[in-house]
Parts: sequence; C-alpha cells; structure tokens
Amino acid sequence: MALDRTMVDAADTARGGSPAAAESHSDLQITREFSVARERVWRAWTQLDAIVRWLGPSDWPAVEVTADVRVGGAWRACLRSRNDDRLLWQSGRYLVVEPPERLEFTFAWEGSNHEDGPGVETRVTVILEPTATGGTRMRFSQTGLLSRQSAAGHLKGWESTFERLDELLTSPS
Repeated sequence: MALDRTMVDAADTARGGSPAAAESHSDLQITREFSVARERVWRAWTQLDAIVRWLGPSDWPAVEVTADVRVGGAWRACLRSRNDDRLLWQSGRYLVVEPPERLEFTFAWEGSNHEDGPGVETRVTVILEPTATGGTRMRFSQTGLLSRQSAAGHLKGWESTFERLDELLTSPS
C-alpha cells in the first residue's frame, strides 16, 4: 500500500484572503492505496457495521457510530481511549455523497476535551479512484484545522485510522 501525506498551511495556498486569517488554519492531505476495489472501500466508509470496525486510531477506536449517509444527513461517533476509558465525540453532516467515488462531510469535535475544542468545524473530502491493478487510490483531505499542531495531531490519528481500515479491507469477510 502506498502512502503520501502532507500538511499545508492555508497561508501557503490562500488567494485573496487576509494573511492573518489564512495563517490560523492548516489543511491535511493523505493519499493511500488499498488492494481492494473501490466499491468495497466505499462500503467501509458508508455502512455502519463497517464504519464502527475501523473508525478511530488504534488507541482511540470507535465504540459507537450513527450515520445517515445522504446529503444533509448527520453522522456521529464516540471514540474511547484504550488507556483510561475517556470518551471523545465527533460529529458532522454529509455534504456530498456520490457513490462510489466521492464523500464530503463536516467534522467537529464535541465538548472541550479535545485540543481543537468546541465550535471548530472542518471539512473532510474522500475521493476514491480505481487503480490499474484493481485496487483503490484514496485521496483524503481535511481543511479548516486550527493550526499546524492540530494538523499534525489529526495526521497521526488518521494514519492510524487508515491502518485499521486497511486491516478491515484485507481481512477475510
């Protein structure tokens, strides 16, 4: 599986915006290849019984997920620390649902027990492309993160999460 990842300061790519505002946000981009067809990856992103099996980093796996996968539909997930049973809730709304190619949704942490705090809404885009070998290239981005530190933390979390996704996709079903 190939992996490419970047963190981009919004100030590096912003056009026509206030430099002060642009410098306060960072974006995250991850490209990853899976050895299974994109329809299977799409199902993992959109079916509850699959989402709960891979969502969240290995040390903060999801223990509860709800998802109404349609434009305007809501999603919500609870992650639980393996170390001390702390809970982190995240939620959002689906903005674009184009099977089996594109999924966009808002992403926000609930409560104040996360570094980003309440009220910070980011946007996640997942684009699934078939590869010549029958696998899937996933282009993932998360925009609107508060800082490079936040982007670095989310990068670590998403990389671990996508390891769990790969394990689910390559395990016998």
